[in-house]
Amino acid sequence: MGKVAVGAAVIGAAAVVAVTAYIVRRRMRCANGRVKAMEIVKDFEEDCATSYSKLKHVADAMTVEMHAGLASEGGSKLKMLISYVDNLPTGDEKGLFYALDLGGTNFRVLRVQLGGRDGRIVNQEFVEVSIPPNLMVKSTDALFDYIATELAKFVAKEGPGFHLPPGRQRELGFTFSFPVMQTSINSGNLIKWTKGFSIDDTIGRDVVAELTKAIERKGVDMRVSALVNDTIGTLAGGRYFNDDVVVAVILGTGSNAAYVERAQAIPKWQGLLPKSGDMVINMEWGNFRSSHLPLTEYDRAMDIDSLNPGEQIFEKLVSGMYLGEILRRVLLRMAEEAAFFGATVPPKLKIPFILRTPDMSSMHHDTSVNLKVVGIKMKEILGISDTPLKMRKIVVQLCNIVATRGARLAAAAIFGVLKKMGRDTVRPGEKQKTVIAMDGGLFEHYSEYSKCLENTLRELVGEQVSESLFIEHANDGSGIGAALLAASHSQYIGVEES
Repeated sequence: MGKVAVGAAVIGAAAVVAVTAYIVRRRMRCANGRVKAMEIVKDFEEDCATSYSKLKHVADAMTVEMHAGLASEGGSKLKMLISYVDNLPTGDEKGLFYALDLGGTNFRVLRVQLGGRDGRIVNQEFVEVSIPPNLMVKSTDALFDYIATELAKFVAKEGPGFHLPPGRQRELGFTFSFPVMQTSINSGNLIKWTKGFSIDDTIGRDVVAELTKAIERKGVDMRVSALVNDTIGTLAGGRYFNDDVVVAVILGTGSNAAYVERAQAIPKWQGLLPKSGDMVINMEWGNFRSSHLPLTEYDRAMDIDSLNPGEQIFEKLVSGMYLGEILRRVLLRMAEEAAFFGATVPPKLKIPFILRTPDMSSMHHDTSVNLKVVGIKMKEILGISDTPLKMRKIVVQLCNIVATRGARLAAAAIFGVLKKMGRDTVRPGEKQKTVIAMDGGLFEHYSEYSKCLENTLRELVGEQVSESLFIEHANDGSGIGAALLAASHSQYIGVEES
């Protein structure tokens, strides 16, 4: 064999060795990457764990904070705001009433014709409008002028199915789903913005006065007769149809709860007790915080990066605004530290809030054999086109971890409210029914979440109590409820309709 041939053979052998070594290293990297990825998933799952005993601790902490919040202003992370609603709708309300429901990235304007106990809701119409993102951080006047403009357009389209008696002013119930220090049934000062809003010059101002000024600027003759939170609106809407509704919970973009409290159990209440003996309390439970909440490094990082660091911790664990973002942060960690999606980190995966909770829900609910929906979402939203079945299964597993934690914590919070109300036990001979009115897109559309919540609540209250405990979906409760409260607080109460 010549020297050239020998040299070629040596080079060829070296090349084979080099290629083999490269393949081995790559396989090892892939194997190490898979191991690292599964470690990240396992650690996340453990950190999100919500055992029965942990949930009991969360519920107990919620009850303690409720007592503290009712005792004094600033006594708790829970505001436990007095709503000035001491009489919920009865079903006897009549007339044409409007509602404005401002609760997140969209708002709705609604009108209802009420026909009293026999007719109930005779007719209703609504329109939903998106709020441009720049108006969520601009100025008070810019936001309320935009809302009043859309309200004016809606009033102009009032059809023959709606009747306003001659000489009467239109009346509106304003559902404002942000923390407000209420000063009467139709006035209240904004405490702080949540859910992505951040307009400094609104804080401390009366939001009814701001809306009224904007309505007047647009030439609309309308009185705001009730200021309510979306949960109080949901409670009112639920009670209108079912006398056993005593709690309302919102699980949508944000989360909150309201319930009927005995007025004498509110130490911070000043003045005469209401005739009914009851007072609706707006809990503002999104701001609940406890050492028992299973916070992960991803939650802490998301909180630090948020518009309101250190605030709304419970809401950031359970509500629709944040679940998809938590999932994105876990996937990003897997991409960066375990090359989960290949050698380069997908650029879109670095964009905060690009993965929305409705998309997470679609992936979680994917029942196709090859998880086709997961593949489509990963490609369309994150620009990741190559997603083998194993990878898609891990994505679904992560969806389940995030949703399960949120749903179980929401159930524990509800259980805490029931404990405060004394409805966590059944007394001998008592036939008390407890109905919880639920509203919000997360509860309505994310069925894995809502199913898990209901099962967990049954687990916590036990078999006997669960027989008399019911959850009802109060569809559009915040809109209808606000209109009903506008009716029950109308300036024309006692005046016969002409």
